[in-house]
Amino acid sequence: QVQFVESGGGLVQPGGSLRLSCAASRNILIFYRMEWYRQAPGKQRELVASITRDTNTQYADSVKGRFTIFSDNAKNTVYLQMNSLKPEDTAVYYCHTSSVPNIWGQGTQVTVSS
Repeated sequence: QVQFVESGGGLVQPGGSLRLSCAASRNILIFYRMEWYRQAPGKQRELVASITRDTNTQYADSVKGRFTIFSDNAKNTVYLQMNSLKPEDTAVYYCHTSSVPNIWGQGTQVTVSS
């Protein structure tokens, strides 16, 4: 099993930046792909970004060019750098891996508002 602890969320003004962190309880290289999801109030959880073991990345169209996913394998941590934030980015952000689909962290709240 694995546990994920997300952090780094907060309140930020439109156009601002945040960096989210996801600390895993075990070596993330055992997982083929690590993912960031988000869930806004009243909406389904959606995939925001992913990174594979060989560092291939993918992004939702809504965040391309603004968000960057990267990892520090020595720290078993995956990051999500979020720039040019918009109010529609407001959501709870979760770390996940499709290798263990039933495991989710507690999430970290991101609120973009003036």
